Amino acid sequence: MFFALVNIPFFKIMIRLLTRNYNCDIYHSVIVVIIINKYNFVLIPFTIKRQNINSSNPMYKILFSSISKKLVMALAGLFLLTFLPVHLIINLMLLKSDPEPFNKAAHFMATFPLVRIMEVALICAILIHITWGITLQIQNWLARPVGYVSGSKSETSFFSRFMIWTGLTVLTFLVLHFFNFYFIKLGIVAGDPEDFYTIAHNLFKIPAYNYIYLICFLLLGFHLYHAFSSAFQTLGLNHRIWTPVVKVISLIYAIIIPAGFSLISLTLWLFK
Repeated sequence: MFFALVNIPFFKIMIRLLTRNYNCDIYHSVIVVIIINKYNFVLIPFTIKRQNINSSNPMYKILFSSISKKLVMALAGLFLLTFLPVHLIINLMLLKSDPEPFNKAAHFMATFPLVRIMEVALICAILIHITWGITLQIQNWLARPVGYVSGSKSETSFFSRFMIWTGLTVLTFLVLHFFNFYFIKLGIVAGDPEDFYTIAHNLFKIPAYNYIYLICFLLLGFHLYHAFSSAFQTLGLNHRIWTPVVKVISLIYAIIIPAGFSLISLTLWLFK
């Protein structure tokens, strides 16, 4: 069974750059879900091209402006932020000597219908967040191809300038994580989907895996700190009192989440 879940417009920026007009091609990246059985599905993205979209159209400007992209990316990012604490709580069960609690939790997450629906939404949110993040960054680079010669930069701009690189690092880790766990569940990669406890413990015995894991979560901390606070700013939730509170919560969140995952890595690597 096929379901067209997401229709993500993606600008062909180079045409606008070269022709110097406001008519540009637009690409619709459609994500199709193939339901294999009640436990497994596959997401297949493909692109459809539409020609000569006039970007001076008011509705076009509203739907596909940079502000709209930032808004969608912020909402997708906030949704992703709710997933990390749940994932951390489950992964902390890896510290137990008994594999049953973690394997039961992993089995529940893989089979419970509501979780399966949320899983599709989660993957779509990741794809949307990545697509808009890369698109906006490319647009920023093309709008200002030469860097500033001088001038002070704020703390926010410092984190913002490196968001694309920390994000790409996290994306690299996600691909690795999918190969080691998610693709096993789908049956694409060999492994026992009923014993992720042993799979995880074996991976954390590999020094190189731990190095990558720890570096990625360190960079994730920087990414989360800026993402959390900037998402609220993008949504227009600025307030004289509450904005500083959001920044404090962002800092706490950006420390606790990476620290929790790093604790798992170091404990299983050095003490188990």
